[in-house]
Amino acid sequence: LVGLLLIGVAAWGKGFGIVSSIHIIGGVIAVGVFLLLISIVGLIGAINHHQVLLFFYMVILFLVFIIQFGVSCSCLAINRGQQEQLLNTSWGHLSNQTRMELETRLDCCGLLNDTLSMVQFRMDFANCAALCKAKNQCYTCGDKMLQHSQEALQILGGVGLFFSFTEILGVWLAVRYRNQKDPRANPSAFL
Repeated sequence: LVGLLLIGVAAWGKGFGIVSSIHIIGGVIAVGVFLLLISIVGLIGAINHHQVLLFFYMVILFLVFIIQFGVSCSCLAINRGQQEQLLNTSWGHLSNQTRMELETRLDCCGLLNDTLSMVQFRMDFANCAALCKAKNQCYTCGDKMLQHSQEALQILGGVGLFFSFTEILGVWLAVRYRNQKDPRANPSAFL
């Protein structure tokens, strides 16, 4: 279900134009397909009482749990200063075209008007093509993004934690079913 949910959310975000980056959409869809394939391996292993498939399912799902648990805890623990630092780093890696597209979409100019990036802010403000610049009533893009980022990070962290604990439940069930005998097997067979 999580794999299908990831694929659906990525398609929905691309369809409504929320996310325009092909790399992000491709990454989310790849993770969704990977989780879907792993769950199919687990289902086949459980149906056929296949020890090896259930073992690999169990190990891979446990690794996914560790990664997802760590990312979810990180989302819940990040503070505003760290968010600003992350935005500054990300903004520095964006191309000018992507910055201008973001400024137009959010109706803002520049990232953050602080002393650390004053030169960058002035360049971004000079190149800004947002409608708010004509009215001379522009907010910075950093302020607009930071308004909702804490709420979004808490939602992402909470949902990630919930699904990580459902994954550990899947690992426990795989361990339990892995050690059961196949009821269709020959009882006089050694293995």
